Amino acid sequence: MITEPHEVEQAFDEVENMDDVHTVVVDSLTYLMDMYESQYIYQATDGQKAWGDFAQFFKRLMQKYVASSSKNVVFIAHVKDVLNEADSVMETSVPIKGALKNNGVESYFSCVIGCKKQTLKNLEDYGSDLLQITAEEKALGFKYVFQTKITAKTVNERLRGSMGMWTDKETFIDNDAQMVLDRLHEYYAD
Repeated sequence: MITEPHEVEQAFDEVENMDDVHTVVVDSLTYLMDMYESQYIYQATDGQKAWGDFAQFFKRLMQKYVASSSKNVVFIAHVKDVLNEADSVMETSVPIKGALKNNGVESYFSCVIGCKKQTLKNLEDYGSDLLQITAEEKALGFKYVFQTKITAKTVNERLRGSMGMWTDKETFIDNDAQMVLDRLHEYYAD
């Protein structure tokens, strides 16, 4: 239970020497940064410095703790859809405030996937070993999935992965983080 944003940095330090820990999951980046804002920005006497510290907290987390970690690191974040009226399209991104908004936090990650609810009809063309439809999902007519690649309908989302990491048939896969980690290990082992 994290009640202070800097505890996440401490957690990275603590797990680094724990052989039984293979993955760090931050759930969620959105709430972590909201917590930082609530605890350090609203009470600050120098707002400009506080917003600079906000950006540096995130950059330090990414550049020092995540980049040097020997563990798998997964960040979960909430997204926001915003209508771009000029282009008449919905743009999806992780909402973040301050200077970090300019580049977007997604720019710090090499693999960005989305969590989606898809009808089974929409998944018909995406059969792979990584997409299994259960009897319950058949009865419901939908499935929660991870989207690994953009499609014509999601071209304005910030999904990304290295070229060739996912096949077209693997655009939608089971929402199983271990499958994603396994693919990342397989892809980067070559």
